[in-house]
Amino acid sequence: MLQKFSLSALALLVGTALPATPAQTTPPTQVQVARQFLQAVLRADYPAAYGLLDASVKQRVTAAQFAEVVRPVHAQAQHFGPGFDLYKLGLRLGEGGSMRYFCAFTFKKDTLAGAPHLQLDVSFRDSVATQVLYFTPVPAQPGQPGLPLP
Repeated sequence: MLQKFSLSALALLVGTALPATPAQTTPPTQVQVARQFLQAVLRADYPAAYGLLDASVKQRVTAAQFAEVVRPVHAQAQHFGPGFDLYKLGLRLGEGGSMRYFCAFTFKKDTLAGAPHLQLDVSFRDSVATQVLYFTPVPAQPGQPGLPLP
């Protein structure tokens, strides 16, 4: 019995002395990135949201222009509340056969509505991209552009 206890204690000590294996980190999914992006926009943390944009968008849109574009969405969140849910995701077909992966969110306040007042579309370059390529409120307020800016 003592020998069994000693072996068990030794195994426990050796097990705790071994270096821990590094935690495997997997890249975030597109839904997770889109959610982080929208959370940043809805709390008016425009630098954090801007940091999640695709490099090609950042080349054409300054941080100040970005903040100006998404500010009305933040204002609408004050009306609808900060909570939002995934509404749908999929592929959007464009001209010339181009495809964009997208995640669409709606405010939780619209959950029981027949149709959402506002849909927040976040699009990506392809199925593995984890940087936001397009962001469009649907329907947008009159004169409110989406991203990227023309």
